[in-house]
Amino acid sequence: MTITIYHNPKCGTSRNTLAMIRQSGVEPEVIEYLRTPPSRARLVELIGEMGITPRALLRRRGTPYDELGLADPKWTDDQLVDLMLEHPILIDRPIVVMPQGTRLCRPSEVVLELLPEPEIGDFTKEDGEVVKAKKK
Repeated sequence: MTITIYHNPKCGTSRNTLAMIRQSGVEPEVIEYLRTPPSRARLVELIGEMGITPRALLRRRGTPYDELGLADPKWTDDQLVDLMLEHPILIDRPIVVMPQGTRLCRPSEVVLELLPEPEIGDFTKEDGEVVKAKKK
């Protein structure tokens, strides 16, 4: 099985998601998207696979979101995608791609909905919260 995670190692949610995938027994392909941003075509494809709008993938905290005035509804989807490519930090994370689907895994335990073997046992997030995987 191939799992890909668009990952930011500085993000706790992304680190927790990656750790849950690994605890399930799978070593994913890790793409540090700030170093290797997706192409325009791939970003549009990911958005489509998730069934969301580009605006729903925008990250606000720790980004130039406010400086660029991205809350203004004047921005078209194409313009928002262009801005995410120009400023990859605007892409919310982590995005996990696997045969079961593509999801923005916020909160990190969303990944358990995709894993074929979600029984990872108890998982303690970096903030101390314990996640108990539910049986499918």
